[in-house]
Amino acid sequence: MANPPGHGLYEDSPALTTVFDGARATVRHLRKSKVVVVSGAEQGREVDVGKPRVTGGRSIINDLVLSDKAISGSHFEILARDDGYRLRDLDSTNGTFVGELRIREVWLKPGQEFRVGHTLLRFVPMQDIVEIPLSKRDTFESVTGASVKMREIFATLEKVAPSELTVLVTGETGTGKEMIARGIHQASTRKSKPFVVLDCGAIPKDLIESTLFGHENGSFTGAVAQHQGCFEQAHGGTIFLDEIGELDVNLQPKLLRVLENRELKRVGGDRVIKIDVRVVAATNRDLRMMVNNSTFREDLYFRLSVIHVEMPGLRERKEDIPALAEVFLREIGTRRNMSMTFASDALATLQTHSWPGNVRELKNVVERAASLTEGSVVTRQDLMFNRDNSSRMTPSAPSTGHHRGGAAVDVPAIAPGLDFKEAKQQIVDAFELAYLKQLLERHEGNITRSAQEAGLTRYHLRELLKRHGLTNVKE
Repeated sequence: MANPPGHGLYEDSPALTTVFDGARATVRHLRKSKVVVVSGAEQGREVDVGKPRVTGGRSIINDLVLSDKAISGSHFEILARDDGYRLRDLDSTNGTFVGELRIREVWLKPGQEFRVGHTLLRFVPMQDIVEIPLSKRDTFESVTGASVKMREIFATLEKVAPSELTVLVTGETGTGKEMIARGIHQASTRKSKPFVVLDCGAIPKDLIESTLFGHENGSFTGAVAQHQGCFEQAHGGTIFLDEIGELDVNLQPKLLRVLENRELKRVGGDRVIKIDVRVVAATNRDLRMMVNNSTFREDLYFRLSVIHVEMPGLRERKEDIPALAEVFLREIGTRRNMSMTFASDALATLQTHSWPGNVRELKNVVERAASLTEGSVVTRQDLMFNRDNSSRMTPSAPSTGHHRGGAAVDVPAIAPGLDFKEAKQQIVDAFELAYLKQLLERHEGNITRSAQEAGLTRYHLRELLKRHGLTNVKE
């Protein structure tokens, strides 16, 4: 692929290239570069860009840590892509500048200088090549994916899973973060021990400490017996802290101490209890931005993200859709003791959908289609998508709720067979889409004014809009 004019590293040298053996990708090559501090408090400091994403800012969570007080905690990132390197501002307070222009995102060319705060930086390409391995397999335990992005993740997990390293899995809702966590457990030496899941967003604030760490009899009203918390229940195995971004900031120091010392005290107790657990955490929130906003502790983020796995949205790996759909349909057929298949028009239609709900949405669509089909072949007419971009809408319940303008938000009927978490997410997706559409309409697509009303950063709002396919916006 040719580089867009004026930003390629070299005429025929993209930042990332994929090497093929026939039709099969075998490895990815990343052309290294570095960022050099030209002027500022850290003049002369440099950091290698030897991975697909490198961040800079004042926080210790960054690859390039800068002490300049005019710089935000996580200020900018440099992304290696098939068509070059991108510099992106992370919704910083004081902005990122190329010359006199404040930028949100820009392609970098060799020798390009840019300013953050009072610090001037230079982007310098290098000749060195970093090999990014791809798994030889198209699965990791029960997770399926033949795309380059997924096989890159699988290669990392194959190395990490047998270790004791803490893993943070990030990505949009429905991308399969819990499946990855279960895969890590199953591929580890702890697979015969417990795998305990705690959804930090589903436990009431006043019960989360007791749920995590346990309590003694009589420690609070309703504590009528001793209770072992999730960490004790997971002893010898793995604890999966889902939705870790929802954990109350006042409880985060206690979790940090448990992670550091591998010991805890139950609520109302004095006895120190040693624990032996592997920790995997997940979130669909941007923890870097939460660190910037002081809603997530910097040191806890550092402790959780020893290994960071970022799951791509399904729209970024559409080549995996047929295989995933076949897996889900095969599971349904097995339950019904019959062989089920897709018609070619159904598979083609699945690949044209935007999938804001990602793999979870695909699974639900396949479940509904399998229930609607009159025979063993699922056709295009059997497919029912969410209401954002389909000709056939999910039935909806009577309208409930409202926003400040008084417009109703339709709540979709809950599809049969969904567990609580999936059903809740279906409602959340419908709410998000309705809210965002009306928000943009009120502000005529202006991102800045919309973000101010919503109480979100522009970066967070843009990511939500992208997820729901709402791209007709302006700064």
